[in-house]
Amino acid sequence: MHGFIGEFFGTMVLILLGAGCCAGNSLNKTYGKQSGWWFICISWGLAVTMGVYVAGFLGSLGHLNPAVTIPFAIFGLFPWSNVIPYLLGQFLGAFVGAVLVIIQFYPQFKVTPNEEEGNNVGIFATRPAINSPIFNFFSEVIATFAFIFILLNLGNFTQGLKPFIVGMVIAVVGTCLGTTTGFALNPARDWSPRLAYTILPIPNKGASEWWYAWVPMCGPIFGGLLACALQTALV
Repeated sequence: MHGFIGEFFGTMVLILLGAGCCAGNSLNKTYGKQSGWWFICISWGLAVTMGVYVAGFLGSLGHLNPAVTIPFAIFGLFPWSNVIPYLLGQFLGAFVGAVLVIIQFYPQFKVTPNEEEGNNVGIFATRPAINSPIFNFFSEVIATFAFIFILLNLGNFTQGLKPFIVGMVIAVVGTCLGTTTGFALNPARDWSPRLAYTILPIPNKGASEWWYAWVPMCGPIFGGLLACALQTALV
């Protein structure tokens, strides 16, 4: 399957844990309500770690992210024949992970009556702290550039303790650069859960904010291309 299985289950785990931490932080009647930004960044970092371990064991390279797969292929670091299976695994796995979060927290969605109390698309997708589309785009470009440039210098990041290092990179990018947009870094991480929030019968849900979705799609891919271009020039 050219890595589809690994990418599917790895990305599913990534979103199950990552969006799960956001649900616990946002929704009423959870023990994690308002745990804060450190809680979110560390949880997302560890979610990536566990996703990479699962993906690597199941036969993929643990990309879990189109902003890794597409730039790597463009710059000759990954075979084009594997791109479609990887992308399908990432987007489908992210959707299934979001579905599991909806099931897990369904009672909490029911007792969180509106967006202001935390029942909003930010559980599943990213939102800007200040709505400034061009600067939001640059924020995602810069954050993803930093992430992927570091990733490129880790070598095979599915081996040994390297998935943990990848998770710590995610966490530090989140704490240092992610406070402007919620650090998508990953189109599949944003679009598939946003779609799940849009089409599934979640109690009391708010707007899906698709007007913003071009930023977490385009910004990370452009940032990944810049990182690969620099790495290629240096090496």
